[in-house]
Amino acid sequence: MNKNHYVIIMAGGTGTRLWPVSTSRKPKQFHDLLGVGKSLLQMTYERFLTKFPKENIYIVTNKEYENLVHEQIEDIGSQQLLLEPYKRNTAPCIAYAAYKIASENPDASMVIAPADHLILKEDIFHQSIAVALDSASKNDQLITLGMHPNRPETGYGYIQYIPDSATIKKVKTFTEKPEIGLAQKFIESGDFVWNAGIFIWSAKSIIKAYETYLPDLAEIFADGDGQYFGTNENLFVNKAYTQCVNISIDFGIMEKAENVFVLLADIGWSDLGNWESLHEIREKDDQDNAAPKNVMNFNATGNIVTTDKSDLVVIQDLHDFLVAEQDGVILICRKNAEKEIKEIVNAVKAEKGDSFI
Repeated sequence: MNKNHYVIIMAGGTGTRLWPVSTSRKPKQFHDLLGVGKSLLQMTYERFLTKFPKENIYIVTNKEYENLVHEQIEDIGSQQLLLEPYKRNTAPCIAYAAYKIASENPDASMVIAPADHLILKEDIFHQSIAVALDSASKNDQLITLGMHPNRPETGYGYIQYIPDSATIKKVKTFTEKPEIGLAQKFIESGDFVWNAGIFIWSAKSIIKAYETYLPDLAEIFADGDGQYFGTNENLFVNKAYTQCVNISIDFGIMEKAENVFVLLADIGWSDLGNWESLHEIREKDDQDNAAPKNVMNFNATGNIVTTDKSDLVVIQDLHDFLVAEQDGVILICRKNAEKEIKEIVNAVKAEKGDSFI
């Protein structure tokens, strides 16, 4: 294990597209969505634990999830749990972690990974990460992993790369969540991949990028030098976040920088971002229903059912539906109703308050 290699796990999202299971009180990364006895966060942490020094794995999350992280990752060190006082998207959270790590080890190279993604081919994943870390430690590169698309997905970002013989390819353009027609053209062109949101770079390269493209954030977190790893770190961070803009790393840096590269990787990846993607992954019966053993199906196909309390659920004549029960909330809707679920969540919040959200 290389002492200069670090991991930053981002675990602060709320995952509203998987409501009512994923809520603001307990987002999807803290749930066992796959029925394997481990949450997505635990699976992500253990994945990196096999290849990285334990003390070099950092988790960035919102302060309100501190207890959840400690419950699920019991051996995480206090200095490795970075608590954000406010939700400010990915650019501030990555800056916090990168500047903190660099203050202790300026020669660090790091992997940035969401806590809630599924990776089925872990051996290939680790091989890809090793290649990217080696390149990032020697070159001024901002590297992202690109997934070969198998459908015109409108919920993902796309990366267009310059096709050549290089293992790590130069990025030409980024496009965030295109309309279906444009996504189809991307698939047909052959030089677009999905942006998995997994990044690899050296501390020097990402700090240089912040100084160039997000100088206000660079100044804010550079002021923490001398505060990180000290008793006043929380006080500094609480003040710093009041000054942070709400912006993603993709929009703030990756779409603007000239030294962005992509490593194409077939790692069995899914971001488990909605119920339809979860249906694809879960074990299904001969009628294509993804449901626990307490569910009885009668002329029902292609459904996904999840319950937390009911002893018995019976569904009849449902096709491609979601039936989700969690903490006293039941949602029944089309399985692919991603946009509608967002609207439902907003309506529930407006009419019933935050208690169900």
